[in-house]
Amino acid sequence: MSSGSQVWFSFGLAVTELALLKGDKVVATLRKPGVLAGLAIKYPDTLLVLRLDVTQPEEVTNAFSAARERFGRIDVVLSNAGYGMASEIEGTNDKNARNVFEVNFWGASYVGREAIRFFREENQPAGGRLIQVSSLSGVKSIPGCAWYCASKFAIEALTEALAAEVSPSWNIKVTIAEPGPFRTACLTTNLFTEPVHPAYNDPSLPSMRNRGLLANPNVVFNGDPNKFAEAMYRLAYLEDPPMRLPLHAATLEAFRSQGRHLIDTADKWASWSEDVCLKE
Repeated sequence: MSSGSQVWFSFGLAVTELALLKGDKVVATLRKPGVLAGLAIKYPDTLLVLRLDVTQPEEVTNAFSAARERFGRIDVVLSNAGYGMASEIEGTNDKNARNVFEVNFWGASYVGREAIRFFREENQPAGGRLIQVSSLSGVKSIPGCAWYCASKFAIEALTEALAAEVSPSWNIKVTIAEPGPFRTACLTTNLFTEPVHPAYNDPSLPSMRNRGLLANPNVVFNGDPNKFAEAMYRLAYLEDPPMRLPLHAATLEAFRSQGRHLIDTADKWASWSEDVCLKE
């Protein structure tokens, strides 16, 4: 996407504001549309605000249909609905853990699947960009946030396979964006905290240390959400976008450390795989 205005289907306030400022059209989806009342007045012709609960697949389908009726097509889907949870694995209520997956995994899967279908079957000509927002936590699991991390690991696996399944003839590009600790609503209104499991209340344990960081987010969460929005906008217009895009020094370090760990493990234990195949 190198020229001309595009139509965005987005969940992010900063990205919505930037795309509108740049002259693009935006279908902004959220559970409380009133949050964008001011923007809707400012951009009556280029902004469509829709209420959407991503855990309801029929609402996802209806939102895409409304976007087509208003703007005729969708060029970029930025799928970043989600919320975090701080808890020990043992101390997590099953319902709360499932709710994290309902939004972060199943909700993202509904949006991703509908985006691919829409790009292929509704857009004329066919094509589009799906940007699935994961996290540093989809690359390296963090004690005290395991269920959130697990949901991000899961959507990474699904999106990677989805990108491989898409036919090149459909002109669809898929990228997994992996932001590090950006200062977003995930730290406040979108963060659910379970009570500390009594067996883990030792302040020296990793989950307790990480709970402390979440309680004082400005210490670590220094990523500028407006810079993230600029990166997403730039990504949407790249002719040859990457399959994965790490954003933040912390994510880069997670990539490098995990890569080194995997290579070192493969080299160290390679001999165990030398004689495991069936003899023909």
